Amino acid sequence: MRYVLRFCARHGRAILVASLGVGLTSSTLAMLVKPHIDILIALLLFVACLRVGPKQAVGAVKDLNASFAFTLALQVVLPLAVAFIAWFASVDSLLILPLVLMTAAPTISGSPHLVALMGFEPAPALRQLIIGTALLPITILPVFAVLPEFGDVDTIIWSSLRLLAVIAAAAIVGFAIRLTILKNPSDDQLLQMDGVSTILLAVVVFGLMAAIQTEMAINPLNVLVTLGVVCAANFGLQIITTLVLANSRARAYAIPIGITAGNRNVALFLTALPAATTQPLLLYLACYQIPMYLTPIVMKWFYKRF
Repeated sequence: MRYVLRFCARHGRAILVASLGVGLTSSTLAMLVKPHIDILIALLLFVACLRVGPKQAVGAVKDLNASFAFTLALQVVLPLAVAFIAWFASVDSLLILPLVLMTAAPTISGSPHLVALMGFEPAPALRQLIIGTALLPITILPVFAVLPEFGDVDTIIWSSLRLLAVIAAAAIVGFAIRLTILKNPSDDQLLQMDGVSTILLAVVVFGLMAAIQTEMAINPLNVLVTLGVVCAANFGLQIITTLVLANSRARAYAIPIGITAGNRNVALFLTALPAATTQPLLLYLACYQIPMYLTPIVMKWFYKRF
């Protein structure tokens, strides 16, 4: 088992790409995994907290202040800017809605693992995940004020609070183990944790590919257009955020925050959206998994510069 986990850790990028291919071609796997995505995400959070540990996760006061600033910029200023540009350009709100939702969301639960897969310190990404999700009930309010098409504010706020509760539970258990049983994990143990994360990420993607399979049978061109948009949004945000931070006093955060900026938890909003907008968002969400899982390979050339 240890050999398998080490193998998965060392070949994580290839395994994630392979999981995308399997998820796109196997409707049976998609149906089997889809009902259990919440549990898998909770396990991902637990492994992330276990790997990073409480000291690195909390960081110094300056790290927390930076995380608050990043949250304000990425979850309030950015979506408002996207909404304003769309309004100024007279773009249909239903067309721009997925992009505003993406930029208003906190980072995905797997972002610390994406950072670790590329060989960088995952603690800043974990901090951003926790603080971004904790502040979501507040940061989402100005976005709702300019785009009421989002639907029921109360429902999304409660959804974010439930996600925060899951993160809190995973953090408490993971940090408790690090403070007692696993105070000083060896490099080999950390590598095995990365292997577990890779397996969990690979399984999660199976349950999110059903929408692409359905749409491909009806309108393959729509899938290609949507995929192009989400890749441009994801990779574009990563590149812009990293370049901006790399040329500022926050250079130390450039890579982990760049990765979290492009990879957002859009799925958090689905339960509160009007029925008329649910279907296109499901396709957007499914396509969005592709640049997420390709990040460790496609973006490695870019991050190696730093």
